[in-house]
This record gives sequence, C-alpha cells and structure tokens, in this order.
Amino acid sequence: MSLSRSLALLIGLFFLSIGFGSGTAHAQQDIESLRPLVNALAEGKYKETEKQIEALVATGDPVVAPALEALGGGNLYFRKADRQVFITEKAGKGFALTDPLTLEAAGDAGKREVKKIKVNNKLRRTLRAALGSLTLMAPDPAVRKAAAEAVFKAGDPDAVDSLDAALAKETEDDVRLVMEQARAAAILNSDRGDADKLEAIRTLEDMGNRDALSLLIGLQASAEGELQAAATSAVNRINKSLALWDNAQNIWYGISLGSVLLLAAIGLAITFGVMGVINMAHGEMVMIGAYTTFVVQELIRTSAPGLFEYSLFISLPLAFLVSGTIGVAIERGVIRWLYGRPLETLLATWGISLILQQAVRSLFGPTNREVGNPDWMSGAFELGQLTITYNRMWIIVFAMLVFAGLMLVLKKTSFGLFTRAVTQNRRMASSMGIRTPWIDALTFGLGSGIAGIAGVALSQIDNVSPNLGQGYIIDSFMVVVFGGVGNLWGTLVGAMTLGIVNKFLEPYAGAVLGKIFVLVFIILFIQKRPRGLFALKGRAVEA
Repeated sequence: MSLSRSLALLIGLFFLSIGFGSGTAHAQQDIESLRPLVNALAEGKYKETEKQIEALVATGDPVVAPALEALGGGNLYFRKADRQVFITEKAGKGFALTDPLTLEAAGDAGKREVKKIKVNNKLRRTLRAALGSLTLMAPDPAVRKAAAEAVFKAGDPDAVDSLDAALAKETEDDVRLVMEQARAAAILNSDRGDADKLEAIRTLEDMGNRDALSLLIGLQASAEGELQAAATSAVNRINKSLALWDNAQNIWYGISLGSVLLLAAIGLAITFGVMGVINMAHGEMVMIGAYTTFVVQELIRTSAPGLFEYSLFISLPLAFLVSGTIGVAIERGVIRWLYGRPLETLLATWGISLILQQAVRSLFGPTNREVGNPDWMSGAFELGQLTITYNRMWIIVFAMLVFAGLMLVLKKTSFGLFTRAVTQNRRMASSMGIRTPWIDALTFGLGSGIAGIAGVALSQIDNVSPNLGQGYIIDSFMVVVFGGVGNLWGTLVGAMTLGIVNKFLEPYAGAVLGKIFVLVFIILFIQKRPRGLFALKGRAVEA
C-alpha cells in the first residue's frame, strides 16, 4: 500500500472512530450530500480544481479529508463512464477502487477505465493548507495542534478566518498558542493592515525560534517604514536569544560527549592509576561490550522478541563479565610479566588489541553490526530551543550511576580499601599483607568490565564495528592524564571539561583541528601540573 493511500485511510478511520462516521454524526444522506462536491474534482483544469477544493474546505466536514489527502498524493482518479471519483490503489493490471467518503471497497477498474486527477505544486500547497483547516476543529487536541502547525508552515492567508473560528472555541492553552502563531504567519502573507501585521510580528517575536526568524527576515526584506523597523527589532532580539540557546546546546552536546569519554576512561583511570600500565587494548574492551550487546539482541530477536525492551539490562552484566574475564586473562597471562617496563607493556597491549580486533572480524565480519534502540531510548524532546535526544540523556544518567557505583566500591568496600592502598604505596600495602598481584588482576578486570558496560552504552550512539574502541582510546588517555592519574573525581572533571571545550571549538576549527588544539592545551597543561588537576597523595605517589 502506498504511503499517501495509507495516510488517507488513517485520517479517514480516525475521524470515523471519533464519531464522524456514517453511523454517528453523519447519516448516509449527509455523506451523499458531499458526493457531488467530491465528484466535481474531476471537472475542469487546475483553477476549477482549486475552487472545488475550497468548496470542500468550506463545508468544514473532516470526512472529506481522505479524498483531499489522496488528491495530493496522486491517488485520486475518476471513472470515465460516470465521472465518479475514487481513491485508487494498483491491483494487478488495474486499480482497486475505494469510496473517498465511506472508505469502503468499490470494486476494480482497468487502467483505461479511470483517469488520474492531476495536481501541480500550487494545488499541493493549497491541499496542505486545506487539510490543516479541516482539522482545526477536530475533537482531539493533538490533531488540532498538528493542524495549526501545518497552517503555520504553509503560511496560507486564506486560513486566517478558519483560525479565528477555531481560536474562538479553543480551550487548551498550548493549542491556542500554536494557533495564534499560525495566525500570525498567515497574516504576514495577507493583505491585512499594518496594525494586524505589527501584532503578528510581536507574536512571532515572542515565539522566538528559527521558524519565526525565517518569517521575519522575509518580511524585513520586503516591508517598509514602521513594519520594517518592527521586523528588524524582532530579528535582532531573536538572534540574541538564539545565540544564548546555541551556547546552551553546545554545553549539552559537551556534557553528552563528556559522559561518553567518562565511560570510556573511568576504567582506564583505575588500571593506569593502580598499576601504571599503559593499556592500549582498553578500547577493545569497549568493543567487546558492544558486540556482547549485539549478540544478546540477536538471541532475543530469534528466541524471545518480547524481551527486546530489556535487552540492555540483560547486556550490562554479561558485558561486564565477558570484558572483565578477558581483562583478568590478559593481566595474568601477559601484563604481570612486564611490570616496571612501560614500553614493553605498551607494545604488548597494542599487539593484544590487534589480535582482539582480528578475532572479532573473523567471528562477526568487518562490517558494522546493527544494535537496536529500545523504545525508551528512541526519539527526542524540546526544552525551550534545546533538542535533547533520549539516548544521549540516558547515557549521561548511566555514566553518573557508573561513576557513583565505582566510588562506593572504592570507598566503602575492603577491595576498594586495598586498591587505594596499592595505588598510594604498593610496597607498604604488600608489607601489610595485601596480595598486590591479585589486587592488580582484579583491578584490571574491574577496569576492563567497566569498559565493557561502556560499550553497551556506546552501541546505542555509535557504529558497532571492530574499530569501535580505537576512536576512544586516545581521548581516554587525555582525560586520565588531564584529570589526574588514578583519581576518579579528576576523571569526571577532565571528561566533562574536554567534552565541552571540544564542542565549542568544533564550529570554528572543525572536529580534527579542535582535537589538535585540545591535545596541545593538555601538553602545555601537564608541563605546569604533571600530575593533572587532582593529584593523588601518598609517599610512593609523591616520591
């Protein structure tokens, strides 16, 4: 079924379901009284068709909406034999016919038996405004609001009277506001007097978004005298307001990026702080977490589709276990033999990262894998002039929860106490009976597990591929060095600072050059503060 036909049927069924059907508000004779007007669409050329559209809109009857929707979509035909109008859909070598008013099946017709009612761009604009006007009086507030928004976009001056009638009966404040804005847009395109247009300018100025700005800039270029001065003043005020909102949007994007960097770097901050290991395979732990999410979702799709909304909650502990286990195996099998040799550790972990990447390519292929978003992580909402997506918002919340959970582990558990002791003074901790090799292994496993659950989050906003972790490893090291090695508060502040700075630099310098500026800044910064923003304290650390 074509998109236009589907929309037409949905509109018709909606109005029938709320009481506009033949068994309720419309008796059969009422529908039949509209039929001559619908059939008149088959008569004449574009100008006559436009007049017939206006006549249908003048009835104020939403039951004609499917016919107008089908006309705009190119699916309204008339039968040559009796010039009856039908909504059509291709069926074999001919067409399946649907009554445009009752939406009941009306048989079939061959291609030579029917003829399409043609429309041009002007008629399409007229139809959009007509459909908006028809639904301005609908019982459902959401439908009325959507209709007012459609009229605003069309800016049709002929819709002013319909909007006035709708405003006189409107009781919902949010719908009334949108209708007033639509009326202002329509008045600017009309031949109303200067007083009405000045009032419309004030309405759009209070609206204050980019759509209003676009309308006022157009008026500013064509108006004269008092109207031009008012439009100029409104444009300047909106520009100042939007500049502030743009800064707020950049801050939001920066916090969003900072939360991603925090998730990627927080595990590295622990391992780097406790063991001093430069783990170049940390990004691959993130990748393994993302692929764990992919495997979980594939199993759910094939075995239990009803659990898809909970797939991320299932993936989180599994990703932690898989990545953590691999991390412990790497530490016990390779890294523990290389302590005190940073260059060899760097080269060994880099080699491990290549092995893990190739293993994933062999198992899953080199192409990106699709990881779906649950409904509660899909979509966005507006806050003033800010656009906030649900997936980014939940990732910020998740990053803060991971940070808080890790702080509790390190501050309130014996494992955390041992980890902090080893971080501050390894020799003293060992002499007090702490098994530092096992603390190293468990800490490396913890850091890798956290990287794995970071991969679960990143799978919702990034491509899941064998190279996923490579995009975050350098940024993660910059966050750790800038914030202070082994200090979680430093990691949080460093991630948010670098995220916000990056987003403010990108519009001016571009993404790549912006990162270069940040890297240069960090190099200069650590010349003054080699231990970062928040340096750890302890005899061994300070030695």
